[in-house]
Amino acid sequence: MQTQPQSPARTAAAAAAGSARPYRPPSDVHPVLRRAGAPPAALDLLAQAYRGLDEARGMQGALERYAVAHLAALRASASVLAVRGRPEESPRRRGRIRSAWEVLPEVAPELAEWALYYAAGAPKRAAAEAGIASAATLREADDLIRNTALFLRVVQRLIALNPARADRPEQDGEPPMPRTG
Repeated sequence: MQTQPQSPARTAAAAAAGSARPYRPPSDVHPVLRRAGAPPAALDLLAQAYRGLDEARGMQGALERYAVAHLAALRASASVLAVRGRPEESPRRRGRIRSAWEVLPEVAPELAEWALYYAAGAPKRAAAEAGIASAATLREADDLIRNTALFLRVVQRLIALNPARADRPEQDGEPPMPRTG
């Protein structure tokens, strides 16, 4: 007597009937893994940036407000570099020290305009840190704080993070950031 070959679906159904696990079609053995999140260093830098921005908002003097807000933006850019940055490959470029504002457009071209904005403000921040009274006005400091708040939100979305809200208390009228991932 010749037996008829059974279809794969019938064989799978018969095998599943005797086992606790239902039949599932085969899956790829080597799936592409998604990144679980940013490195801890990037998370820490972004949290420090938010704390620095909150600190700048609470300061009275224009020079201090300006310098601390600019430093918060620098920490945020460092968090992007921690996620996307790669070591320089050519020995010639590796020997030259470059600012984060120079490197940021290379690893995150979508932040090139922000990098130009903050690079232009770096000498002003240095003068403010040195205590030069004419370095920044209160209006300039407030503008920088407002722009830095926006920059931090852009960076947060860019690296798909939602840092612990305990590090950054809500500001009046500022909605919480939506989850992005």
